[in-house]
Order: sequence, then structure tokens, then C-alpha cells
Amino acid sequence: MDKFWESKRVFITGHTGFKGSWLSLWLQTLGAKVIGYALQPPSNPSLFDVAHVGDGMIALAGDILDYPHLQGALQEYKPDIVIHMAAQSLVRYSYHYPIETLSTNIIGTANVLEAVRHTPEVRVVINVTSDKCYENREWAWGYRENEPMGGHDPYSCSKGCAELVISSYRRSYFSAERTGHIASARAGNVIGGGDWATDRIVPDCIRALHQEQPILIRNPYAIRPWQHVLEPLAGYLLLAQKLWQGGEAYADGWNFGPIESHAWPVGKMVDVFCRLWGPDAQWSANSGDHLHEAHYLKLDSSKARKNLGWQPVLNMQDTLAMTVEWYKRYFIGEDPQAITLAQIAEYQKICKENGNAS
Repeated sequence: MDKFWESKRVFITGHTGFKGSWLSLWLQTLGAKVIGYALQPPSNPSLFDVAHVGDGMIALAGDILDYPHLQGALQEYKPDIVIHMAAQSLVRYSYHYPIETLSTNIIGTANVLEAVRHTPEVRVVINVTSDKCYENREWAWGYRENEPMGGHDPYSCSKGCAELVISSYRRSYFSAERTGHIASARAGNVIGGGDWATDRIVPDCIRALHQEQPILIRNPYAIRPWQHVLEPLAGYLLLAQKLWQGGEAYADGWNFGPIESHAWPVGKMVDVFCRLWGPDAQWSANSGDHLHEAHYLKLDSSKARKNLGWQPVLNMQDTLAMTVEWYKRYFIGEDPQAITLAQIAEYQKICKENGNAS
């Protein structure tokens, strides 16, 4: 992977977000010329700001709903690869702001693909959606890439619709060998250091623990496919490389979820998180009426393991330990960029030791 990214022009939408900031720093270490296009960071503090992510890249302020501005940015910088990550990414927020969610995640995706269609230099597009794009039937096995799209809440609906937009553009405009190639990537619940978003389990834990308050959990029995943020990002990078080298054979939807044993109830995950944090950390169930959220959700990533050579390399204990370590080092005043880069380097070392294509 290392040599492939040297001097590649990579355009990332949503580079100021949690996943976008980790990806931007990782690509910088690989020698890529990174161009970001996003709104201001979605939280204060944010990983983008505290880790000075923008210092090593071209960071553009822009809204993916502003099509003329977006198209102008793509045509000015003529990227080789586009990784579309900009989104309204919170389920509970989508209940309160459904039009914003639907507009950003559906029309925004269409805008990115339309702008790419008029930028012939682009050879590869990775559209990041979500595991929640699938019609959730609350069954016991993981969803495969050929399962129906769906969505109970506005967020899930928007991600299912975004997948349909991607499929339509792929078949209508990007199916010939002379054009770029498009793939979509669907990951589970990612965790890691530097996330301060609202209504996400790890940031909620960190805020409570830092204030020496008990953590309040809405759905302790809900099962989620937990994974460290670097695991799906490695999948996105590998998929981009495969698309570049193999073209149409990889232009499809791909799941990048954890192994089945990592599908833990929220309560179990928080139990381990608290033990790693220290003896004073504790949590309790937040009783009361809550908006609908899926109870059981898992991904089947056997396609990525077989056809890409990608697989998770971190167990849940390592995933949670890395996350807790990041925040503890941050709160004692260590450099957030140095912490992040050290964890990226350690992850790459683990991948090589495991013979992972990532």
C-alpha cells in the first residue's frame, strides 16, 4: 500500500470529521497529496483542529450541497481519487432534522458523482455509506452486499437511497473502461480517539468520565458491530488501490465490518471501557422513552476477505485499549497528532505481521 499512494492526488469530502481526519493524516504519511472539501469541524473540540490535520493538506471549506463550488474545486485540483465521506452521520439527529439529513446524504452524494462525471482526471471514487443502509430485519446473521436497501429512520433511509444513487451513476455513466470506477463502502460502528460527536457512545463516555460522572446508556442490550476506525479505513484504501489496478471487477458495494465475535451489546462494551479507564468509572441505564434505534445489526464481510484480502486485525480488547489510551494521553497534554500518527504506525505494523493486505 505504501508506494501506491505516493504523489496520488486524493480529494476527500468530509475531511474535518472524525473518520475524515484519521484518513487525511494516514494519507499524508503515505505521501499522497490530499485535498479536503468539507464544512467546519462538526464538534468542539475536534480531531481535525487539535491534531492540526489541515497543516499537511489543502483544506477547502465547502458544502457538498453547493454544486457549483464543489464542481469548481474538483476541476481545479483534478484529483486521481475521490473518497466521499461528507455526511450527516447521526441517527438521532436525523429524527429532528430529516430534510437536512436526506438532502446531505442523498443529493450531496449525487452532487459529488455528477461533479466527478465532469472531471475526467478522476479514475477512482470510493463512496462511504453505512451498515445502516440495509433493510434491518433484526436477524441473527450479518447482512451481505446483495441484501435489500432500506431504513426505519431518516438516517438509515438516506444511506439506503445514497446506495441507489451510486448504483445508478455507476451503471449509467461509469461502466465503460475509459471512465472512472465507483465503489461503495459500508462499515459498522467505528470507535477511536478524537471523536467528540454528540449521541455517540464513546464521546458520551469520555464526556461523562472526564467530568467524573456516571455514563448513562440508552440501549445497553442493543448489539453493534464495533471496530476501531483504522479497520474500515484500511479497507477503503485497499479498495481504492484495487479499483485503480483492477477496474470494473471491483466497482461494487463492499462491507468492512468486524468479525462476528466483535458484535457486542452496548453494555458489555461500556463495561470493558470503564475497566480500562479506571476503578471510579461506572455506568447505568438511562431509563425513559427513546427514539427507535436498531437492536441487532451485523455485517458479513466475507466478500472483502475473499476478493480484496482485507480482514480486521484488532480484537475488541485492543480496539478499546487503543481508544482509551488516546484520550488518556490527550487529557494529560500529549500532542494529539503524535498520538494519532503513532497509532496509525502501530496498526500498519500489526497488519504486516498478520499478512493482511491492508
